[in-house]
Amino acid sequence: MSVALGTTRPLPVRTAPVGDPGDLLASLPRTAPYAWVRNGEGLVGWGEAAKVSVPPGPGRFAWARQWLADVFGDAHIDDAVRTPGSGPVAFGSFTFDENARGSVLVVPQTVLARRDGHAWLTTIGDAPLGTFSPIREPGRISYGDGSLTAPEWEHVVARAARRIRAGELEKVVLARDLVATAQRPIDVRLLLARLARRYPECYTFSVAGLVGATPELLIRRTGQEIESLVLAGTTARGTGPADDVARGAALFASHKDRHEHECAIASVRQALAPLCSSLRTPDVPELLVLPNVQHLASHVSGRLADGASVLDVVAAMHPTAAVGGTPTDTAIKVIRELEGMDRAGYAGPVGWIDAHGDGEWGIALRSGLVQGRRVRLFAGGGIMGDSDPAAELAEAQAKFRVMQYALEG
Repeated sequence: MSVALGTTRPLPVRTAPVGDPGDLLASLPRTAPYAWVRNGEGLVGWGEAAKVSVPPGPGRFAWARQWLADVFGDAHIDDAVRTPGSGPVAFGSFTFDENARGSVLVVPQTVLARRDGHAWLTTIGDAPLGTFSPIREPGRISYGDGSLTAPEWEHVVARAARRIRAGELEKVVLARDLVATAQRPIDVRLLLARLARRYPECYTFSVAGLVGATPELLIRRTGQEIESLVLAGTTARGTGPADDVARGAALFASHKDRHEHECAIASVRQALAPLCSSLRTPDVPELLVLPNVQHLASHVSGRLADGASVLDVVAAMHPTAAVGGTPTDTAIKVIRELEGMDRAGYAGPVGWIDAHGDGEWGIALRSGLVQGRRVRLFAGGGIMGDSDPAAELAEAQAKFRVMQYALEG
């Protein structure tokens, strides 16, 4: 196994059942925590048995799969659990833009996991226990403009809507950033704990400084079975129960939002159909209600036709129309021209993969990139021909509140 500890000899990997660990996130040490948790279940990890920066370019997922095959293929694995997520696991984050640097894969030295009433611990070599220390509050948080001011971003939205009305494309997803600065270095564990508590139905994640809670499952592979949750079309929560119901009904009846959702489903169907022997997509979306927003949501499931790993499916699906636009190539071109910033890992794939090709990957939404006392927060929305710039700005502001809550409590 190629390792980050200065040796190239294969290291032993051991997975064994353990008792219920309780709160997985509470087990994390301070340094470089990795996490993928939903409703108290999932995986957390620490230490680095192997790590690589994935070269940018259209072949990056194939490169990543080959690197993983080399790393996992050299491991001496003793796995007494034999379930998806046991044995050696890599956590990964890929940039939204295939040409941007910053994609990374990490195989932690220690992984603690819990799912379906079972828990297990995976260690690689002489895995460290980690330095456990009390979680420290970041202190006062101040905010500043990111790449564009709010009025500048509204102007970008208006320009995009004009290009859509002119027939250049159907939809484009535009993002913006906000910079938060804390008094003290930010403890990722605090953000994870707050996100998991406030948004238990979302996938709370941490990979190489990218931290967030995404509602959108890009793909789950369990053997040959795959699942995806497509979200497109959003409205804010109401001021009370009646307003909440009215907003949800208006979202469901919105031609703009339903068309945006149909574009997203068509994008997923087109990407998955060549890989699947069967594929099931709903005719009508449902309403997914989260603490800060409501989404139109569709559950997609299928069965892979051959031995594709979860990373192969990620490669086929990214970017979906839900985070890029329709048609994809034109939307990416418009994003590069208008957005005025580097998305880094925002709206890119984030998740984990094991040695059997099973895994779960989400789209890195409702997230921030943590660097010391500074965090870049990201949010965005789907722009259609009739989009109102002020309304789109308000939607982005509502999505920022997820990470603002994580910072401020």
